[in-house]
Amino acid sequence: MFTRRQTLALLAAAGSIPVLASCGPNSGGSGGGGGGGEGGGDVRIYWWGGDLRLGLTQDALAIFAEKNTDFAVSPEYSEWTGYWDKLATQTSGGDAPDLMQMDEAYIDSYGTRGALLDLETITDVLDLSAMDSKVLDTGRLADGTLVGAPLGVGIFSVGVNEDLLAKSGVDLPADTEWTWTQFGEAAAAISEWGKDQDIVGIDMFGQGAAELHAWARQSGQQVFPKDGETLVTADTIQGWLEFSKSLIDSGAAPGADAQIEDFGAGVEGGRFGTGKAVFHFQFHTQVQTFASASGATMNLLRLPAITAGDHQMVNKASMYWSIAAASKAAENAGTLMSFLLTDLDAAKVLKIERGVTAFPEVQTAIEGELNDIERICLDFARDMQAEVAPAPRVTPAEGVGFGTEVTRISQEFYFGNTDAAEAAQQILTAAEGMQPAS
Repeated sequence: MFTRRQTLALLAAAGSIPVLASCGPNSGGSGGGGGGGEGGGDVRIYWWGGDLRLGLTQDALAIFAEKNTDFAVSPEYSEWTGYWDKLATQTSGGDAPDLMQMDEAYIDSYGTRGALLDLETITDVLDLSAMDSKVLDTGRLADGTLVGAPLGVGIFSVGVNEDLLAKSGVDLPADTEWTWTQFGEAAAAISEWGKDQDIVGIDMFGQGAAELHAWARQSGQQVFPKDGETLVTADTIQGWLEFSKSLIDSGAAPGADAQIEDFGAGVEGGRFGTGKAVFHFQFHTQVQTFASASGATMNLLRLPAITAGDHQMVNKASMYWSIAAASKAAENAGTLMSFLLTDLDAAKVLKIERGVTAFPEVQTAIEGELNDIERICLDFARDMQAEVAPAPRVTPAEGVGFGTEVTRISQEFYFGNTDAAEAAQQILTAAEGMQPAS
């Protein structure tokens, strides 16, 4: 169960701390939203997202209501920050929704504290065997318990504005073999070409934890290693920081202050979204949003590698469906989850807004419904499955704040307030302090 201290920690990570009751989800009483026993009763479903996701989900639930009259579904939704505040409060109070959207950064926090159901206990209504196992495993805790069914896959990759790249005249190496050095040289050449137009090669790099995770994997290390894996070293972190600084020094990327301003401008106001940068690092389905904002022709490339050809691309669940451990409607929640993941009519409505599905049959059913950029996302995910590395450990409960620390410390380095070795040691110390208890 969640203690008051654990709930406060989750809320602090989400950004606000309301006053909560001290009871946990398994403390007895009225836990879970559905009525009835033995997994029956109506189902409360909760997700985060904007207006587009709201409309698509409502349309899919309407299809479900036509096909299933055994129980009713009560939808709840909110934007990202409010979602986690509300979910932590509900979970602490024993009133979690039955079926909920879950994120990689929080799934361990909820799962290891007993708040999420082991999905392999309801295989009679939830058959996930057709999902690619390399994707399904991203929903497992360190002990192997499956607490999240991935809605789709996101792969950390390079988004490319093909229109600007063609105008720059800069030739790129094949992304199957390009290195970080070659990437930096290309980005600098693009910035040199575009300086009179305020166009840069890469809009931002060196302040995000996803980049450091990738750099560590390519170095044979992990930020949050599983048994048998090696913890990232200070030398590896320093190498990432120094490369990031070299992008600024060469003009390939703007200065740290401009990068911070760009990030705050959001998708529609940032450089990549307004056609002022050729490269942007993101989880691959996000390129849809940037293409829509910029009106540009966009594509996806593998990450550059420290050693040519060793990209260490990995699947990250774009998000998960999870079921509250205390739900009184767990079986029905599983039925609804199965529908949202595998029903072909629902899939044609939802398409890949929540990520590229890992069910091959569903991929085939929706491909004719996709526009050009959606199809690029689908094809990229398919192509990468032949080479993705094993899924890394999900962010442990203790590590929810690691990304914030990486950003803070790296900015101190880029602004000249500390040197690379000291900043690297600070990041390593933060990572060491966030490793899960053995």
